[in-house]
Amino acid sequence: MTREVIHTENAPAAVGPYSQAIKTGNMVFTAGQIPLDPATMKIIDGDIQAQTRQVMNNLGKVLEAAGASFGSVIKTTIFLQHMADFPKVNEVYAEYFSDTPPARSTVAVAELPLGAHVEVEAVALTE
Repeated sequence: MTREVIHTENAPAAVGPYSQAIKTGNMVFTAGQIPLDPATMKIIDGDIQAQTRQVMNNLGKVLEAAGASFGSVIKTTIFLQHMADFPKVNEVYAEYFSDTPPARSTVAVAELPLGAHVEVEAVALTE
């Protein structure tokens, strides 16, 4: 199988030696998205809900560039700096996965890149 590097200017550029996503066959594996503004490459101002919304918007742009969508996501992983943010992150997350949400894991971590409070990665099928 071939590996196709996915890159879009509509989502934040990688902040290290990785790709925004890799597509192989009909599967897409995204890198974790943090609440970076793609234009400034800085973490957005705002509470955990605003940060989560930015993360999900970034993730959506990467999925779109790969020929996928939130409706084709089969698995996500959410990384939180503070598990106390879980209910508020869930509220925003549910806006993107209302019908048939994918399988998901949520873990608390000591720290996230660039001081982010939330990061989300996904596995999806192309449509």
